[in-house]
Amino acid sequence: MSPDGVGGDAVSGDAVSPDAVGGEAMGGDAVSPDAVGGFAHLHVAGRPLILPNVWDVAGARALAAAGFAAVGTTSLGVAAAHGMPDGEDASVGQTIALVARLAGLPIHVTADIERGSVASAVAAAEAGAAGVNIEDGYGDPDVHAKLVRDIKRAAPGLFVNARTDTHWLRAGDISEAIRRIQMYRDAGADGVFVPGVREPADIAQLAAATEAPLNVLALPDGLTVAELAALGVARISVGSLLFRAALAAVVETALAVQRNQAVRKDLPTYRDVNP
Repeated sequence: MSPDGVGGDAVSGDAVSPDAVGGEAMGGDAVSPDAVGGFAHLHVAGRPLILPNVWDVAGARALAAAGFAAVGTTSLGVAAAHGMPDGEDASVGQTIALVARLAGLPIHVTADIERGSVASAVAAAEAGAAGVNIEDGYGDPDVHAKLVRDIKRAAPGLFVNARTDTHWLRAGDISEAIRRIQMYRDAGADGVFVPGVREPADIAQLAAATEAPLNVLALPDGLTVAELAALGVARISVGSLLFRAALAAVVETALAVQRNQAVRKDLPTYRDVNP
């Protein structure tokens, strides 16, 4: 299930202005994966990785050229682009295929494999993913912790980001969120993700509760990158924002043509997209 979110600062370059989002950018020019010492090293508490989520090669290539060091896949974007429902593990095969197509780009890729399985995590790793995101769906945390252990045993070099849905599928219980992320970290998770959490005090508690890098979702009316960084966040996911923004731009541009209105001038050229 792909969370909705907004973008922000990145381990990136000129794609996002730190002044515009209230945060500090990590880097300047396009970042080679080899130059940054691995995907895990991009997760720094207080200087968070901003992870744009993509559904195709063109978008990932554009983000790499803009200076982003990593992208994730968006389960909503991949599913919707293939006419499939999100949140039902229906498009995991399409996600793995996308990871394989992204493997040649100078950018780290992490795959949203929804509820996940050992088989899909191994397939993502074999396709070239640096990491996977697996969600607990607010189900049995013991089952999710076992999945984390099994994936780490089968693919020890894969960055496993274990998501809990305490604040996404429920109203938000900070004590339960802390219990779950500690269980997942103890099981071997490399990072923990709590989408939907928005209160500064809750985020600070989560960051302090585990050594694992804390991942949150950027929210349209939520905290700035600088504020999240000050609370100890190490990764901020954009979620389905880019996909939904692209859909809005498609309709907006088509209507502008139909109505004889101006279309924005700073679009990528044909050669930019097809060099």
